Amino acid sequence: MGTVVESANQGAVSLPTNKKVTVIFVLGGPGSGKGTQCTNIVEHFGYTHLSAGDLLRAEIKSGSENGTMISNMIKEGKIVPSEVTIKLLQRAIQENGNDKFLIDGFPRNEENRAAFELVTGIEPEFVLFFDCPEAEMEKRLLGRNQGREDDNIETIRKRFNVYMESSLPVIEYYNSKGKVRKIDAVKPVGEVFEAVKAVFTPANEKVAA
Repeated sequence: MGTVVESANQGAVSLPTNKKVTVIFVLGGPGSGKGTQCTNIVEHFGYTHLSAGDLLRAEIKSGSENGTMISNMIKEGKIVPSEVTIKLLQRAIQENGNDKFLIDGFPRNEENRAAFELVTGIEPEFVLFFDCPEAEMEKRLLGRNQGREDDNIETIRKRFNVYMESSLPVIEYYNSKGKVRKIDAVKPVGEVFEAVKAVFTPANEKVAA
């Protein structure tokens, strides 16, 4: 009784059957340009952008009991359980009038993925994967943090290692189901978005165009 997972599951009912939603997972390493492209997709295709990290930060800021628990776990260096993040994502989907969602930076690992599908009953329409070599992502991140390069290079490399170990199995899983849409994220922002638009534009509209 009273465990983190149990408290997360209280009220974590499945989505109402009358709400059919389209979910797209957006994955890519730190510095791959996911955030910029999510903004473009929201503007052009009417999706709602949900960031797991933003939802966790907002919950902490709210001062709720759940937020305090999340804050304490982060301070102690513990990983926030999948169920907690999923509950926040689920609530955001239920409370939003839209039926099309980009979920950015989640699932972070196989356990996240399996728990999300189990708890919500939702399988993503597809996974938008921004493929960018580590050297390019490192260059971009260091460019953002001018003057603090020496402090950050080690942290950045740790983030890459975590990403490679945790997120790539998720991409491989969905790839085996034919659900990964890989985007070359090295190109200039405009060219990357042209590739993204091709993924989001239905085939019949492409013919009409």
